Amino acid sequence: MLSERFGKSIVITSHARERMAARAIDEALLLDIIETGETRYKDKTRLWIAKHYGDRADNLLCLAVTGNDIGDQNRDASLFVGV
Repeated sequence: MLSERFGKSIVITSHARERMAARAIDEALLLDIIETGETRYKDKTRLWIAKHYGDRADNLLCLAVTGNDIGDQNRDASLFVGV
């Protein structure tokens, strides 16, 4: 999976996959959050991405994302995602 927004491949952690299954989040929804969600940076390598979905009981979904200098468009780097 590739993020066009960040120009990086996406690596989903095993814990994130477990949380995705428990919360009925598929890869398409995860990619939508990454591509269109609101970002809050902690620093150059860590951020949160959140998006509101009114049709879900857990209507605000948030991802913890880390990677090498996220703002750098180096396609060899990856985003590591936790849910």
